[in-house]
Amino acid sequence: MIRKYLVAGIFTLLPMVVTLWILESIFTALVRVFRGPLTWVAHQIHMADPPTWGLGLFSALATVLLLLAVGALVGNFIGRQLLAWLDELMMHVPIVKTIYGATRQLMGAIQSGHGGSFKDVVLVEWPYPGSFTLGFVASRDCSWAVPEGQTMIAVYVPTSPNPTSGYVIMIEAARVRPVHLSADQALTWAVSGGVVVPDPPRGR
Repeated sequence: MIRKYLVAGIFTLLPMVVTLWILESIFTALVRVFRGPLTWVAHQIHMADPPTWGLGLFSALATVLLLLAVGALVGNFIGRQLLAWLDELMMHVPIVKTIYGATRQLMGAIQSGHGGSFKDVVLVEWPYPGSFTLGFVASRDCSWAVPEGQTMIAVYVPTSPNPTSGYVIMIEAARVRPVHLSADQALTWAVSGGVVVPDPPRGR
């Protein structure tokens, strides 16, 4: 009986604890970012160091304003040009360009399926025989890497909850099965750790 109540309590409080932990992490990160500039401003006007709650409030407001500003910029020509310039700047910073560029291309490919990449969702046997997961078809010709690779496909297997740190495997096309899901549905399933089950396709 005690074990039953203990397990029930854990599963009841776990979502709340995880949510609070994420919020606390965001709050701490925001405070860390704005602590230096705000403390410098306070010293310039001969005021005491801002309290932690003040830093958190200012950080939250600044983040919201930043998101609104970026959204407004995307809606006009000048803003799009500015964002394109920032994007190009990021791609010229050593180390940063590798992470930023790869993440941008990956998420863009999954969301839009440009060039046929990441548009098709398949069921692949991974990571060992007898277990299966969802993957995205990245390319349908692996002859550049494997002899007689014309019959093999490259499949991107996302990890949970961060889909940008997945694996790329080369596998015979006959060993994967197409799944009638959109890329967004498969990505949501992966990010949620398999909790969010996609709706079954209609008419099937």
